[in-house]
Amino acid sequence: MYLRHPALRDFDELERRYGESRSHLKHFASSSFTKEVFDRKLTDAEKDSNEFFLICRVDDDAIIGTINLSQIFRRSFQNAYLGYQLFAGFTGKGFMTEAVALVIRFAFVDLKLHRIEANVQPNNSASIRVLERNGFINEGFSKRYLKIGGKWRDHERWAIIKENWNSSRINVHTEGKKRFHTNT
Repeated sequence: MYLRHPALRDFDELERRYGESRSHLKHFASSSFTKEVFDRKLTDAEKDSNEFFLICRVDDDAIIGTINLSQIFRRSFQNAYLGYQLFAGFTGKGFMTEAVALVIRFAFVDLKLHRIEANVQPNNSASIRVLERNGFINEGFSKRYLKIGGKWRDHERWAIIKENWNSSRINVHTEGKKRFHTNT
């Protein structure tokens, strides 16, 4: 798999993927995807406080998920929030573990951040395993943290700091800021 920034031409495929993933994403993320939502994501991706990537399969360039860094803070904080999702039919294959590793490397090496935080629902064991595999540590619990599907949901706070990151875990190269992937 590889990551790349979205383009206008991606709308139709993303609309289809979100539609196919409604039940899969139901309690974990919004599956509502319209042209307005897509335009807002593209606009937000242009801001210095956000990085938004599509997770794509190498074999056929299919979009299999999304991953983003949001609320990127600078100065003495150097922090960002990590968000991600795989579409239905693409889970359980290691794609997200690899995508998170790529984004961590991008955040610590290219963006020069110090800390990345991810918030995950306690019953989302697959997502927790992805974070653990990438060196995140559980830092606490946030009651009724985020409203998803019309319901306030509890989340666990997970984080990784640059000093605890194992940069040798993944061998990555970048091609500008448009697309990057593993060498394996």
